[in-house]
Amino acid sequence: MIDNRTAPYAVLLLRLTLGVLFLAHAGLKVFVFTPAGTAGFFGSLGLPGWLAYVTIVWEIVGAVALILGIFPRIAALALVPVLLGAIVTVHGPAGFFFTNPKGGWEFIALWIAGLVALALTGDGPYALKPTTAATSR
Repeated sequence: MIDNRTAPYAVLLLRLTLGVLFLAHAGLKVFVFTPAGTAGFFGSLGLPGWLAYVTIVWEIVGAVALILGIFPRIAALALVPVLLGAIVTVHGPAGFFFTNPKGGWEFIALWIAGLVALALTGDGPYALKPTTAATSR
């Protein structure tokens, strides 16, 4: 049974947590590894270096959308391919457990499950829902 009094706040907690995680993940690429270093890493995986910059922007925009609640269901689903790419290129070959060398894919799978759960449950309270002509009537 779902407690309709508290369930919306669980969605809010999930939305904020996922957003902060993505912001931290993008921050790691920007401030620790640097964008150029991240592009070099992507290149070492056989990916085009420019994809690193797209990924950083994608993570930041997605994180902000989740935190502020701007189309969070769409943002959640739009971030799934970033994580699937991480599994396919880096974490999948390392095995399941994240404690494996180069980190396994268990944490990323959990992250994907959280994003899909958010997309299925809704925006949650305190979401900035952009109004359109159809919804502002």
